[in-house]
Amino acid sequence: MGKNAAKITLTSRQSAVLEPLARSRTAPQRLVERCRIVLMSAEGRDNEDQGEELGVDRQRVRRWRGRWASASGALSSAENEKATDKDLEKLILAVLADDARSGTPAKFTPEQVAAIIALACEPPAQSDLPVSHWTPTELAREAIKRKIVVTISPRHIDRFLARRTSVRTRASTG
Repeated sequence: MGKNAAKITLTSRQSAVLEPLARSRTAPQRLVERCRIVLMSAEGRDNEDQGEELGVDRQRVRRWRGRWASASGALSSAENEKATDKDLEKLILAVLADDARSGTPAKFTPEQVAAIIALACEPPAQSDLPVSHWTPTELAREAIKRKIVVTISPRHIDRFLARRTSVRTRASTG
């Protein structure tokens, strides 16, 4: 273990959760990898050695070792407060989960999306259009005309409708 690496100590209950996950063939591989990092860290193996064995860079090992070390107090407290095995597993999975990513803020509110989908459900004749079916271009123009949105591309309209169709298809087949 390197001189700056966080020291990891596992309780028997924590090990009982981590070990099966580390051997799992059905769990997401990122979770399996993170469990293996924590278990190897508890064995005292250094970041570079773990990285070589797992085929990852040592910064990834350092990140998950550090994340576990930061959460170890909360995990110990949960065990001291007699958390069930299922509750402890949920806590461990939360520690090993990806952080939320910020991404870009949504350009349209759920209300605007719903209004556009509702518009797409109306016959175009109600909007005095001489067509039998909406196209994304016509829907974009009409959404702007009705002041549902200030601006929107036909491609974005198409994405809303494709998402709506795939949800409906999954619901009817599932």
